[in-house]
Amino acid sequence: MAEHRDIVAVGASAGGVEALRALVSGLPAGYPGSVLVVLHLPRDAPSALPAILDRNGPLPAATAVDGEPLRPGRIYVAPNDHHLLTLDGHVRLTRGPAENGHRPAVDPLFRSVARAFGRRAIGVVLSGSRDDGAAGLAAIVARGGAPVVQDPADALYPWMPRAALASCPAAQTGPAAKLGSLIAELAAVELPDLPAGRAADHLLDAEVDMSGLVALTSDELAVPPAGYGCPSCGGALFQFAADPMPRYRCRVGHAWSPESLLDEQAVALEGALWMALRALEEKSALSRRMAGAGHSGEAAGARFRDMAADAEAAGETIRRLIAQVGSSVPQEGPATSGNRAGEVA
Repeated sequence: MAEHRDIVAVGASAGGVEALRALVSGLPAGYPGSVLVVLHLPRDAPSALPAILDRNGPLPAATAVDGEPLRPGRIYVAPNDHHLLTLDGHVRLTRGPAENGHRPAVDPLFRSVARAFGRRAIGVVLSGSRDDGAAGLAAIVARGGAPVVQDPADALYPWMPRAALASCPAAQTGPAAKLGSLIAELAAVELPDLPAGRAADHLLDAEVDMSGLVALTSDELAVPPAGYGCPSCGGALFQFAADPMPRYRCRVGHAWSPESLLDEQAVALEGALWMALRALEEKSALSRRMAGAGHSGEAAGARFRDMAADAEAAGETIRRLIAQVGSSVPQEGPATSGNRAGEVA
């Protein structure tokens, strides 16, 4: 029986609601494939995205349910606080380790689809900040699947599409409104016979297993330590791959792209500076109180005033550092600030 590209994995973040609306509205009513969607969501609120996609396109859309079979002509949307994976032709929802601070995250879906369906997969990267989805899209391509990327000029937030194109330069691109018809064209093409045998990708298997909460840790794999700490748990990070870009996982599986790791380090640095400033302000206040107590003697009072002045001077230095570091702290948080709160919340 001839194979077709009939499994579509779609990833989006900031600005993704508008792009997803446009994409699903362009899918034909008789589209024969299954569409799996991850939009970065706040972890503590349900998503209205299934209802939005259901009324904006011809295919029925619903929140994915753990264990349900993948059926043609349906859209499966990741719920909040769960990764969306595929296993043996069924949906798998897990609370596996966050990737780039997100759960659900784009890359776990892409990797699981790459492993399960190989060349039958289509990976689609839409609007978003940072570089989420680039590594997962490369995994789909490595297994013979097709990459599709929203034209960065059409995206409200072009950074995810740009990173995806840097990772997969041969990806087909277009405005979100044209991607539905492009996906349908890809699905209509009959794939040629596949040569027998394909080398196993043990690293891909391991990363999918980690997202599925299998009892596997990064230090059990043949990957080198990166020398950095995990922003989520403080554990040591290990470097997974270097081409097309490195990515990092801690022992328990929290994963970071280079860009996301830099952003989270900036957030952590600013937090540490605020803690230092608070400690200096408290030291200054206590020193001035001790200097004004009147029972310590003039020499002691002068010493306390000097301590207060030193703390205040150091505090001014910290304030300047906070202002400087603040310009590099990412403005989009993990709750998809680019999506309208009235639609996804």
